[in-house]
Amino acid sequence: MHAAAQVKYVSGHNTWNPDSLGNHRAVVNVAVAGPAAKAVIQWRRRDDPTDKAVIVIDAKTNKRILNVKTENISRESGTVYFEPTSGVGKYYIYYMPYKVKDRSNYPNAVYSKMQNTASDEWLGKTAKSSNATLLYLESVNAMNSFYPMEVIATNTEVQKLATANTGKDYLLFTEDREHPVKMLHDLPQRWIQKGIAKNFTGAALRGENYSFQLGLYPLQKELQNVVVTFNPLNDGKGHAIPPSAMSCLNTDGTRYDGTSFKNTVNVARGDVQALWCLVNISPQTPAGNYSGTVTVKADNAAATTVKVSLQVKNQLAVKGGVNNPQLQTRLIWLNSTLAQQNDVIKPYTPLKVDDKTINLLGRRVILANSGFPDKIQTFFTPEMTEMTTTPKNVLGENIHFHIVNTATHKDIAFKNAGVTFTEKTPGTVKWTAQNTSDLLQMDVSGSIEFDGYMNYTVKLTALKDVDLDDTKFHIPFDKNSSKYLMGLGQKGGLRPDTVKWKWDVATKNQDGAWIGEVNAGLQYSLRDENYVRPLNTNFYLQKPLVLPKSWGNDGKGGMTVTIKGSTMLSETYTGSRTMKKGDVLYYNFTLLITPFHTINTDFQWATRFYHKYNKPDTIKKTGATVVNIHHATPINPYINYPFIAHDAMKKYIDSAHRLGLKVKIYNTVRELSNSAYETFPMRSLGHEIYSAGKGGGYSWLQEHLGNDYIAAWYVPEIKDAAIVNSGMSRWHNYYVEGMNWLVQNVGIDGIYLDDVAFDRITMKRIKRVLTQDGHPGIIDLHSANQYNKSDGFNNSANLYMEHFPYLNRLWFGEYFDYEKNGADFFLTEVSGIPFGLMGEMLQGGGNPWRGMIFGMTNRMPWSDNADPRPIWKAWDNFGMQGTKMIGYWVDNNPVKTSDAKVLATVYKKAGKAMVAIASWADADTKVKLNIDWKALGIDPSKAKISAPAIKNFQPAQTFAVGDEIPVQKGKGWLLVLQ
Repeated sequence: MHAAAQVKYVSGHNTWNPDSLGNHRAVVNVAVAGPAAKAVIQWRRRDDPTDKAVIVIDAKTNKRILNVKTENISRESGTVYFEPTSGVGKYYIYYMPYKVKDRSNYPNAVYSKMQNTASDEWLGKTAKSSNATLLYLESVNAMNSFYPMEVIATNTEVQKLATANTGKDYLLFTEDREHPVKMLHDLPQRWIQKGIAKNFTGAALRGENYSFQLGLYPLQKELQNVVVTFNPLNDGKGHAIPPSAMSCLNTDGTRYDGTSFKNTVNVARGDVQALWCLVNISPQTPAGNYSGTVTVKADNAAATTVKVSLQVKNQLAVKGGVNNPQLQTRLIWLNSTLAQQNDVIKPYTPLKVDDKTINLLGRRVILANSGFPDKIQTFFTPEMTEMTTTPKNVLGENIHFHIVNTATHKDIAFKNAGVTFTEKTPGTVKWTAQNTSDLLQMDVSGSIEFDGYMNYTVKLTALKDVDLDDTKFHIPFDKNSSKYLMGLGQKGGLRPDTVKWKWDVATKNQDGAWIGEVNAGLQYSLRDENYVRPLNTNFYLQKPLVLPKSWGNDGKGGMTVTIKGSTMLSETYTGSRTMKKGDVLYYNFTLLITPFHTINTDFQWATRFYHKYNKPDTIKKTGATVVNIHHATPINPYINYPFIAHDAMKKYIDSAHRLGLKVKIYNTVRELSNSAYETFPMRSLGHEIYSAGKGGGYSWLQEHLGNDYIAAWYVPEIKDAAIVNSGMSRWHNYYVEGMNWLVQNVGIDGIYLDDVAFDRITMKRIKRVLTQDGHPGIIDLHSANQYNKSDGFNNSANLYMEHFPYLNRLWFGEYFDYEKNGADFFLTEVSGIPFGLMGEMLQGGGNPWRGMIFGMTNRMPWSDNADPRPIWKAWDNFGMQGTKMIGYWVDNNPVKTSDAKVLATVYKKAGKAMVAIASWADADTKVKLNIDWKALGIDPSKAKISAPAIKNFQPAQTFAVGDEIPVQKGKGWLLVLQ
């Protein structure tokens, strides 16, 4: 590494253990033997060294020296006296030692405090010390180095610079893309040496996504509303890089939903703000030297113009240079609109509108003149394996509002002008409706997408001053479509007769529910114009829901779900309020019509997962067909940043493909590795991409990010430390582009999502890029049970239902109790079946008998008892492909047991059937099978009932027709009837 003002910085290449000595040391040389040596270290630290320990190690013996004394310790320098126990030679002075506390995957580095270990006798000798020469400053490895962008300028240097620029509101520095600005509150020494900006010079390739930085340092006051203006870069020969090809990442951008925005950038006095300037050079740009200007201005300060000179080389960048992300060539991805077009994704079909009826795959919505649904119908069989032409009504009446006038205690009567369609495309249909009265006007904007997602903006405007007793929102469910409920503080299962619920956003991530039957249901979520997606997976309490002003009404609002007349009514109430003329409230809500499609049982039987990095030929021998590569593995080491070991990943995937295996990788949005090349450019965006927080965690985070972040998952073996994402941000644009790059360049077959922190817009984009050009694009979702304090007591299936239309399998998951919960919990929260999905079990290997009721096995080879191979073998021996699954929930299931707590699911094919039996009885029991032989197509006089031997599941056994079958508590059988 290079020198900086006589101090040399080097990498230690992991030659010491940082978890006791720290990541940084000064290496000094003692030239004259004596009782005491004195080292003055110009360490220029960004941290606060007050009271931090200093440890001195004798390089010859590798033993700690206890006779140590420090003085004049500051961020700029420090003096260390020590006893040179081996005489002349090298000594190591460790000046940021720490100990790791807390759990291994959520560590916290606690920095050791200075303690006096020196003897009084030796302390008396320090007055006659000899000088120790600083040889170099050393970091444990290059990743931990502070050089050059975290080596601070001294106060004297900063004051000298300020004095030389008296009268200026701010200083402006230029910096290349290979030295991201890392410190928010200090100038780097590098800038003192370079001086303030007059010009920037760089070199780029034709077609490259080039970038550079402008470093803003306010001297006198906070700068308000900083803007960057670009002028053309000309080569003097009639060629130019136009301003339209240039932008500032910090001030302008494109949101994850494709809309553009301008960001207000204010910079506090004494802070440092990096302004990342993106220059997207056209491949058609001729090579040459291009010059122009960039101007920086704030509302309360004069403009500064910087000359920019770019040498465009003749070499053509490959794909904009994105294969070299260390050059920040992927920052353009943060503003990507890739896959935003709402094209219909298979297996969904284009929306069709006929008058006020909208048809979509397996479902139908008929609108009332109010703009709200009059009818919602589904066309799925109870088995969920086929469609039917007979509609099943989700609603018992239309969805509507009751707004009660305090003056009359009666509903305000609205007149409606009918529905006006504003967009009719295969992927989206939109409409408006206006409902008016003398007192209020209700403007309704609705939309539906091809997967069954409906979004309503309901704007209520007061035309006069009015007092309201209540505003009630009614979703009247058909009783036959409201057997199950999930949400509102209820675990998934049979719907109670009455549910009473109040808003409690501080501790509960709850704003709606799913109510339905297996083949017909509706999820609803209540929001207003200020809705922001909260954090999840352990972090809900740090960024909870914002209470909707309309629905919440300062805590008065709530919901009651109960039987009312011929319907099962969900009534949301807001309580009394006063609206002044001109006041506006937004009663927005979303609906998801379930199921999304039929279940694909053949995919379930044929697609068998292996969840561990291993040799492809070893995996092939297990019978698995798909490998899920988790993070912290040789080909996917860094969490949610699979771009560093991509060559090794491609080599592995190519070898797996040759064996007929598919490979999916762990990659989600929730937290992001500190190894991401774009960490500091994205930190320059404030809290847009990284969540605000109390800091702490692994030492690298504390030393290089300082504070104001949330430390997330950590892998000790590779020292990969993740930072929590802030939720909805431009990182989702990068994520989509990254997936696209992985499909095209590495050949991934899909992704394994470990919880997600993005919404359905990003999920649709991901599905599009993963399935492009015939790629399989398999997406699995794993969730740890979110029904706990840290996650705000939300049901995982409820939380992630908006993603279900694009998933291929569920893994729900960690902390799900497969023993103490009933079958209806399995059905609604774990299996995925009411939504057109199928799932697998995870926690403790699951319960294989209960799992088979829903066609689920477990995750190999995650735990000792998680081996689905014996069941796979039983499937293959029976011939599961092509069977028709008839679940216990189907009224005309041809096989039932004599005990209501022992359930049976049938897998039927010509001339035979496999029957899964599982017990939820309180004790061992015996059951008889009630079999509709005609429905099975089997002659009972010739029928055989046998249990094939399945390792760790059941012994081989035969039963006569009519025999009692013993069933152990919590277990069951897989029987073959033929």
